[in-house]
Amino acid sequence: MAFEGSESLLSRSRDFVRDHMAAYLDSGGREGHIVDVSHTGVERLLPTLLLQTIGRKSGRPLLVPLIYGFHGGEWVVIASKAGSTSHPAWYLNLREMEEVRFQVGGQCFRGHWREAQGTEKAAVWDYMCGVFPPYADYQAAAGERDIPVILLRPAAVMPVFQP
Repeated sequence: MAFEGSESLLSRSRDFVRDHMAAYLDSGGREGHIVDVSHTGVERLLPTLLLQTIGRKSGRPLLVPLIYGFHGGEWVVIASKAGSTSHPAWYLNLREMEEVRFQVGGQCFRGHWREAQGTEKAAVWDYMCGVFPPYADYQAAAGERDIPVILLRPAAVMPVFQP
């Protein structure tokens, strides 16, 4: 069973995400990097990055804004999908890719990604639950789905994403 209200939260979030992405892209990352997530029920300002994947079906570049943390020299994102029992599309796309592109504020990178495992995953998960406490509830709601913890490491600087 998904996190109570997760489908409603995802639905309410669509307009927010569209507007957030537009601000991030139109400003070159000056706006949208730090975002008010009170629409999720958490009264907090959080950092977000833009992750670019290539659609595994469409072959098109796709962007998604994600809450992030920074742990052990790597950016961390969580493939939670608000506690859904299925993985988010961006994660399924990412699994098909060797390299990744992501933008943090006004800096954009080409780099590598990996999925945390074992004790590292547990430590990074605990850290990210401190960044965004609902993650703990999301894992419980996701049922048998183990929510992936993704680590991003830059290899080169590149131009920021364009609208």
